[in-house]
This record gives sequence, structure tokens and C-alpha cells, in this order.
Amino acid sequence: MPSKLKYPSDSDLRRLLRFDAEDGAIWLGDRRMVLTHTAGMAALRQDLVSSVGADHARRLLTRMGYASGMCDAEFAKKLRPTQTPEEAFLVGPQLHMLEGAARVTPVHMHIDVAAGKFHGEFRWDNSWEAYAHRQHFGLVDEPACWILLGYASGYTSAFMGRLILFKETACAACGADHCHIVGKPIEEWPDGEAHRIYFADDSIMEKLEALQLQFEALKSAIEPAAHGGKLVGGSPAFQKAYGLMEKVAQTNATVLLTGETGVGKERFARAVHELSARSTAPFVAVNCAALPSELIEAELFGVEKGAFTGAHAARSGRFERADGGTLLLDEVGELPLAAEAKLLRVLQEGEIERVGGEVTRKVNVRLIAATNVDLEQAVEHGHFRRDLMYRLNVYPICIPPLRERRTDIELLAQSMVARFSALHQKRIGGVGERAMRALLQHDWPGNVRELENLIERGVILASQGGMIEVEHLFPNQPEPAPTTVNAQGQLAILPSDSALDLCERILDSGQSLPDLEACVLDVAVVRAKGNLSEAARLLGLSRAQLAYRQKNRPTPDTTTPRDAP
Repeated sequence: MPSKLKYPSDSDLRRLLRFDAEDGAIWLGDRRMVLTHTAGMAALRQDLVSSVGADHARRLLTRMGYASGMCDAEFAKKLRPTQTPEEAFLVGPQLHMLEGAARVTPVHMHIDVAAGKFHGEFRWDNSWEAYAHRQHFGLVDEPACWILLGYASGYTSAFMGRLILFKETACAACGADHCHIVGKPIEEWPDGEAHRIYFADDSIMEKLEALQLQFEALKSAIEPAAHGGKLVGGSPAFQKAYGLMEKVAQTNATVLLTGETGVGKERFARAVHELSARSTAPFVAVNCAALPSELIEAELFGVEKGAFTGAHAARSGRFERADGGTLLLDEVGELPLAAEAKLLRVLQEGEIERVGGEVTRKVNVRLIAATNVDLEQAVEHGHFRRDLMYRLNVYPICIPPLRERRTDIELLAQSMVARFSALHQKRIGGVGERAMRALLQHDWPGNVRELENLIERGVILASQGGMIEVEHLFPNQPEPAPTTVNAQGQLAILPSDSALDLCERILDSGQSLPDLEACVLDVAVVRAKGNLSEAARLLGLSRAQLAYRQKNRPTPDTTTPRDAP
């Protein structure tokens, strides 16, 4: 049956494909690909059939293709957003050909995304999978393009937002001269339920995987810091801070944790407590910046009944509650000077006196102070007591900001995905490549806390069983332009078709780059009617940059008259 559907140009797809031999990577836009031998894939297929049986091998390979198709669908939706649904959908068959799966010829297709209606027929010639299957098993009675069918089903299901099942009505592995596939919603197939096992989200394997993720997340939540608990990282900067923490944990020395907001100072403090001999005693944390200045002393040291209006009963302070254990004073640089003086006395004498009380009480507390303030500068400006700073600064540990430990971002993200997947009862496949690159290139003003918030948001917004994509991490940002990966491995925005056409015309004109620049400068000055500042604005330059370019433009060749033959 001849095709009635015509593919749009695939030039936009071809220019996304880049081979980076120096780095050993192949990129399709911002997604890494791999070039492998069909013989290797055929050997894998044979081993799977021999070890787990044909039915389970089919399921594994179909799921492999299904995941690949879903990944390409997310890519396709953004590539041709202004085209018709049919043209946008045909990105998938075109990608399938570009990736070497088969020659795909559309035979018939009806698509209505809003109504959830789909019916498609395609012809496959030169299916690599049918060829590979015949190489190992000879002619067979059942269709064998499992990965390709999984891809078609996954791509179409993601595109339509419902499960679309493709089946082979003819297969080259069975002796036909080509493969022929038909796809429609799984409910419309008489035997559709029998095929659901190849795509179902609630298969036993996936349930086991989900349970494993929940187990790992729960284990990390209760596991002591000595076994890696909540501190994740392998970068040199992180390992230096972690090593200092391990050495001081078994002592009773006062620790001063410094670092920007969100770097994880409280988690380091908890790790010190868990690694110490005080781990079975209380760990009490207090944020000094969150307490009103008139209540700080009462919160820290306690209050006796009637000490001030509203003190209807005596109550202990944070020092007493932490007796025998560890007290974390977070944002200690925000303490008022009066409270600083009393804190200094507690550290020197090991005893407290409640507000309104006359009796001193001995306390055995290991103090950890944390701050994002430069205490030495605070001392110089008269905002912090010098003697207290010396007392707190017995054992300083500077926790590096996330931008200085970028190699830890992927480890942290994986750990957070597992934790929040269990918390929100979601099964998430991980962080997509483009999303991970966005995380690696982010500046992280909020450090680990910001990453934690982004990952939790991503887990909530991602689809069940899907990947966290960049739009899940930054949902309020405008739709990004199509991107590729440049020679430095960084995301780069692709030029528009009109910009590429212009570049082609320029190259065809034969003009040199210096002559072209001189011409553009002249046109801009003419359009601005001689106003050089306006001309600079038209060119996206400063006035000084325009003047520099005009001054250093190449001297025209005057050895031959312009009108010479």
C-alpha cells in the first residue's frame, strides 16, 4: 500500500547529531547516544532467551525499547511545537531511522491527541532486529522485532498520554520481505490485556524495584552518620570537611561550623553527635536568629516562675534539655551581646542560671556552633564579642558551598530521589540527562537545601515511572529553545532555521568575514542616520566597541580601480 503521508524535512534532526570523538561521546541534541554492533545486541538476545526464556526475554527487550521511545517522545514534543500533530509525531519515525532501527514508511495514520484517538500503520524495511533474530534462530513463527515494537509503543504512548499497543502483522524474521506494524489503544485490541504485561507499571520486577528504593530511603533516614547516614559526597572539598568532622567527633571539643546558608551545617552537627560517645543522649538544636531577642536568654538558660510577665511556671532551657548530649547553636552570629556574655560564662564555668533564678545548675553539654557570618568581621564591627569568638573557634570546620563540590551533585540528587520517591510514594527512574546538566551548570545560591527543594519538586511533578526532566525542576521558566551539546560538553542553544539560512547565503556569496563585518557596520550607521550610539544599539554593541571596530576595519584594496575589467 503506497504511503500517503510525507515526512517533513529531517534537517532539524540531522543537525542535532554530533560525534565527539575526542571525548568518546555521541550526542543527539542534549541526549547522549551510543553506537553499538548489531552482532552484540543479537548475542545479548540469544543469551537472554537461553537464560530466562523467550517470553521473559521479550518482556525485557520490549521494556528497553519502550523506555527509549518514551525518552524520544519527550524530546520530540519540544522540537516541532508549532507544527501539526501529525508532523510533530513523525519526529519519532524519523528518529527511528536516524538511529538505524529500520526504514520507516508511514502507510496510514489518524491522530487526535485531545480525544485520545490513534490508529497508525507503518512499514519497516531493513529491520536490524529481524535480521539479528534470523541470524541466531533462523526463520521463526512469531514476530521478533521486540525492541522496535517497544519503541513504537513507548513513543506513541508518551505522545498520546495513554497506552498505545503496536503489533506486527508481518515480520521479516518470519520470512516476509518487510515488517508491517499496526498501533492503536490497547483497549481496542481483542487480546490487548495479554500484552499489557510488557508495559504494565505494576509488574513484579518494578514492584521489587520500588520496594528496594523505599528500603534504601528508610535505611538512610535511620542509619547513623558513622555508616554514611545523611552525609553524601565524594569530592575533595567535601571529604576534607568530613575528615575533620570524624576526627573531632570522639572528643568533647567545641566545634564551630561555618559556611553559606544551606550547605548542611545542621547535618554535620548531627553527624558529630552520632559519631560521639554522647550519641544516646539528646541532640538539641536551636536557631538563634529565629528567637526574639527578649526571649533568647529564657530559651537557652530556662526561666523561673514569676521571672517576668507571662512566666506562669518554671521551665528548663535548651542547655538543661541537652544535658549529657549535644547542643547546636545555629546562626550563633545573630545572638545579642547580652546573651553572648552569659553564653561565655556557661562555656567557661559549665553551669547556668535560669532567668529570675538565684541557683546555679551544672550542665554537661557538648556545644556546636554554626554560622554563615564571618565572626572576625562581626568582631571588628562591634557586633560580636571577641572573647566568645575565641571560645567558640576551638575547632573550626568550613563546609564548602555546592558550587565548589559539583562532582557531588549527581550523588546527592540520586540519594534525594530515592528519599523523596519513598516519601511521596512515587516510582521515579532518576534525573534525565538534560536535567542533570542543568543541575551541574546551576550556580546554587541556596546550596544543598536548594538542590533538595528542586529534587522534591521534580519527584512530585514527574510522571509515575518517568524521569525528572528540566521542566519539572524549573516549571515556571519559559519553554527552552532546542539545545545541543557543544565541544566543551555544555548545553548550547541551536540556531534557528532562519539564522542557518542566512549563514548559508553568506557563505554562498563568497564574501570574506572582514568585508561582511564592514558592510554590516556601514548598514547599521546608515539605518541609524549617522547616530553612532543608535547604530551600536542595533548591533548589540557598546559605543566604544563600535568605534573600535570602525577604527580597525580592514583597508580596502586600492591597487585596482573598482571599475577595472
